[in-house]
Amino acid sequence: MTRLAVFDCDGTLVDSQADIIWSMARAFELAGLPSPDPNQVRRVVGLSLPVALRELAPSAEHRQQQQIVEHYKTAFRQRREEGLLQEPLYDGMEQLLRRLHADGWSLAVATGKSDRGLNACLTGHGLIDLFVSLQTADRHPSKPHPAMLEAALFEAGAQPNQSVVIGDTSFDMQMAVAARVRAVGVAWGYHSPQDLIATGADTVANTMDELRLALEDAL
Repeated sequence: MTRLAVFDCDGTLVDSQADIIWSMARAFELAGLPSPDPNQVRRVVGLSLPVALRELAPSAEHRQQQQIVEHYKTAFRQRREEGLLQEPLYDGMEQLLRRLHADGWSLAVATGKSDRGLNACLTGHGLIDLFVSLQTADRHPSKPHPAMLEAALFEAGAQPNQSVVIGDTSFDMQMAVAARVRAVGVAWGYHSPQDLIATGADTVANTMDELRLALEDAL
């Protein structure tokens, strides 16, 4: 029977907050708006960009929100092309992924990133071949809608009761609950452990070793 681990990306696999905050500030600047509070930006990481913008700029007109989305995409892409982008893996994450893969787990990603962004990130770290399913905001409603997770389950041939979501935000936990999949939070990301537990996490891992043990205990 397939055991499936579905990982979020930003704040779970990689620490991309510096680039996200910089790109969002640049997007708002180009739209003629004050930069959003970095703490507010961290709170919406994981949502699809249009949904995140409705949270960050609720008083802006829809057209202006769309402009900010496009400015953000351009800023982030240029940062990558100029070699300035930093999306480091969290310490021990590569080793954990390779161990899970070697132990027979199927691995997937469900993220608010674009297809291009996710592929560039995983390819840059030499990990893309470990994953059987990559689900992004390009093809699905924003988290916490379960569409991304349901697609990952289908592509991996996995059942909800043999699958686990691993993420750092309340959106990840709510997505898992909506699809009746177990959820494990990680404490190194962008939402607090208290938020993760309140929104459906079975447990919250503080270290990679704790995450490995939580996955072993989950199924």
